Amino acid sequence: MSENLVALFQNIGLTEQKAKETAKNKNLAPTLERVINTAGFQNKPSEKSTGALLYHLASTSTPAAAPHLDYIAEAIRDSKLTTSDQVAAAIKFVSNKTNIDEAAFNEECGVGVIVTKDDVKKAVDSYTETVKDKLIKDRYKYFGLFFAGAKNIPSLKWANGGDIKEAVDAKMLEVLGPKDERDVVVKKKKETKPEVKEEVKVDVLKVPDMFFEGELAKLHKPGENPQINPELMKEHLKATGGKYITRFPPEPNGFLHIGHAKAININFGLAAAHNGICNLRYDDTNPEAEEERYFESILEIVKWLGFTPSEVTYSSTHFQRLYDLAVELIKKDKAYVCHCTGEEIQKHRGGPERGPRTACVHRDRPIKESLELFEKMKSGGFEEGEAILRMKMDLESGNPQFWDLVAYRVLKTAHHRTGSEWVIYPTYDYTHCLVDSFENITHSLCTVEFTQSRPSYYWLCDALEVYKPVQWEYGRLNITNTVLSKRKIAELVKKGYVFDWDDPRLFTLPAIRRRGVPPQAINNFIHTLGVTKSDTVIEVTKLDAFIRDYLNETAPRLMGVFDPIKVVIENLPEGFEQMLTVPNKPRDPSMGERTIPFTREVWIDGSDFREVDDKHFFRLAPGKTVGLLNVPYPITCTKVVKNNAGKVVELVVRYENVDGFKPPKTYIQWVAESPKHGSPVRLDEVRLFERLFNHANPQDKREVPGGYLSDINPNSLKIEKGALIEVGLWDIMDRWIKSSESKTDFEAMRFQLIRIGYFCVDRESDLGDLKAGSGASVKDKVKKIVLNKTVGLQVSSTLKNKE
Repeated sequence: MSENLVALFQNIGLTEQKAKETAKNKNLAPTLERVINTAGFQNKPSEKSTGALLYHLASTSTPAAAPHLDYIAEAIRDSKLTTSDQVAAAIKFVSNKTNIDEAAFNEECGVGVIVTKDDVKKAVDSYTETVKDKLIKDRYKYFGLFFAGAKNIPSLKWANGGDIKEAVDAKMLEVLGPKDERDVVVKKKKETKPEVKEEVKVDVLKVPDMFFEGELAKLHKPGENPQINPELMKEHLKATGGKYITRFPPEPNGFLHIGHAKAININFGLAAAHNGICNLRYDDTNPEAEEERYFESILEIVKWLGFTPSEVTYSSTHFQRLYDLAVELIKKDKAYVCHCTGEEIQKHRGGPERGPRTACVHRDRPIKESLELFEKMKSGGFEEGEAILRMKMDLESGNPQFWDLVAYRVLKTAHHRTGSEWVIYPTYDYTHCLVDSFENITHSLCTVEFTQSRPSYYWLCDALEVYKPVQWEYGRLNITNTVLSKRKIAELVKKGYVFDWDDPRLFTLPAIRRRGVPPQAINNFIHTLGVTKSDTVIEVTKLDAFIRDYLNETAPRLMGVFDPIKVVIENLPEGFEQMLTVPNKPRDPSMGERTIPFTREVWIDGSDFREVDDKHFFRLAPGKTVGLLNVPYPITCTKVVKNNAGKVVELVVRYENVDGFKPPKTYIQWVAESPKHGSPVRLDEVRLFERLFNHANPQDKREVPGGYLSDINPNSLKIEKGALIEVGLWDIMDRWIKSSESKTDFEAMRFQLIRIGYFCVDRESDLGDLKAGSGASVKDKVKKIVLNKTVGLQVSSTLKNKE
């Protein structure tokens, strides 16, 4: 990561953290660097709004628009494009064009178009006449459709969204008057036509027993959770039909890890167990930390684990509604605008000494004043850190989650979905329960660190008189010999201890996937743990056992050698070739068969030969006999050939193809030399992984006083080059090319290398043209093969002693 890039990105208003993250993004960084340089902000800062638009351009541009990015960047610099909508229109306009017609560009992108508040008012007045009957009938519950319709008025295409909202509010007040008892209940999204959503699809063998026993068996049924107003439950049940509705709500600011696999299984599994639905919801309220790659990875991982969300939703979809409810909270005197710094807030909460808690000077400011200041926050009248909106809760409570939590803060960073429309963003404490309410969640499941947040979750729902889901907590899942903290993993990546977030030595789910771990093994592992209120720390060896058990049943067997020694069978003729049919898995006909060549020259592994024999060594040595797996007769070593350096480079053996020869004690794997069959398959790299950390808990200061970075195992990665493998690999690759839809799930090519371990193909491999039916086998197209070790074999102590 270049320090110059970080500095350049800070010139357009990115924080240092965001700039560093962006500089490491191989896709985004070059594009952003290009548009900044084009706009002329190499050595000087831009206006924050301009910088936000340049970032929006770089992060949302398409390959079809790439030739004309400079043109758009200059238009942003010259203030021709001033909104994210205009930038989006520009990207669309220039796509696939050779030359740009300036007049057409200006017209299509609204360059120079000024829509005044008066223009907006007139357009909204006119539009109201077309929907007036519906407005009068549905009153304030019609706001969402009314506002959406107003935004789609052609003459308002380039109008300020805030101006449209203001005109809509004013018109509704004019036509309907103030809200009254008919408008008390806060209606749900799409409440007039309850959705019949797709039920949760779980591609696992069955719904596990854990959802019908223990803690999960005690959960309430939909409709049993009390509400501050009984009408809220009636509306909820009308919208849901009494279904169980859960959600998995990750923040898109990093990659999921093994602990999230438990959360995914519990949320999707509980819904499936009761024929309900589960949404994937992105809690995207912190644009500084969010990146498109995280959104994509999260959905991909959920599907990889075998779950299909009923709906993919975003907290940002509700920004306007969340803002409106914040205004309501202020009107109820349950929120106020505060100007305290973080240090001042900490002091009022009693400070490190845990002294008495006191209200700040802003807590009792007039409602009208807070409303005006909150509007000023929304309009960009405050810089970051100058004003926040806090909920007026209970400073005397013993629960810190009642100490006037922050609901909104100023953050002048472009959002991946809403662009630069908002300069204030809601916090997790404010957003989470309300979006659960909007989505009619019946069971809001989370880990135990949120137990203290449950009362404040309920407080906010009741304060605003919206439907209140039930929050229920379960214990976190932790694994030994690793770290799961995003900050710590980021440090490992930054300092080069691991390749990236999907390095197979990590326990992020992309890393586990890349290592070749089948998702079914992960799910089986989670199901055996059950669900309790206690955090669990599981030995990594237990997870390995589940992976090994699953692969033992499903992975085909191949032969391979990491340290090849050439073997010449002296009593077989030149050009000898015998095709052997061998099972893909011994004693399991359902796994099928493969055909491999047996020839005069074969390769064995260096570990299976000793020049000086030993009575405890049962493999090949001078004068000694050993069997070759699946070959009819054994071989006996008759001669050892060395190079000038004294290294063994070839063994001459005799094929004991006579009846009555005594079977050998040991059989070893081998690979034939047969170019016409593409044998051997030559591997570019085999990556052998061990534990990344030496101690079970590398974060324990007592065991690791030097910190987790001092506990890194220097031998956690060994790379073997020059390894050989049999032709059965070509069959596996050909089957994968025909069956894989994405052609990116290389790790699905899994197999056991006999006597070595379980392996998969790494995504850095280059298999050439991956189109099925292209007329040539993969062996004729492959350019690079890299394997990752998934897990070792569980070898008995007896076998270890023999070897």
